[in-house]
Amino acid sequence: MTTGYCVKCRTKREIQGATAVTLKNGKPATKGSCPTCSTTMFRIGKG
Repeated sequence: MTTGYCVKCRTKREIQGATAVTLKNGKPATKGSCPTCSTTMFRIGKG
């Protein structure tokens, strides 16, 4: 599982429902949601 920083909870958490996406410049990223507060989480780079 990939971890990311939740801005709302202000802690590092596992990204729930993580999906791999590619940015406009070709860099890989991971997008998902926080398991606690359901806020969208985003992590740039390979997860």
